[in-house]
Amino acid sequence: MNSLTEIVTRGYHMDIYGHVNNARYLEFLEEDRWAQFEANLDIDRWASQGMVFMVVNINVNYRQAVGPGKRLEVWTGVEKLGNRSGVLKQEIRLRDSGEIAADAQVTFVIAGPDGRLKAMEGELKEELLRIGSS
Repeated sequence: MNSLTEIVTRGYHMDIYGHVNNARYLEFLEEDRWAQFEANLDIDRWASQGMVFMVVNINVNYRQAVGPGKRLEVWTGVEKLGNRSGVLKQEIRLRDSGEIAADAQVTFVIAGPDGRLKAMEGELKEELLRIGSS
């Protein structure tokens, strides 16, 4: 797994209990997915071919509360690729201690311009396997 994203928690990330709201974790995870895609995939080619990355399931484990002013790193890697779907493993870690604040498994598919799912093979598979290994 590799981290391309650092986030400093701000007041607007907090809920009424003074810790990062659960919905913000989803945004933090998405931020690193996009960073990984930009670093490892040919997004322009994907767009020109009408290929679309779609999240179909996210399972998040919230391991500890995080307050304001904390530096977080988001880590992303490919956990597995099946025939037509894959799973990314993501972790949000406290930068200073390396402790895991949250972790997630993100199941995804890639659809073509006709809406049909693309097979995870060949060049597509090679590109996806670079995620988290830059």
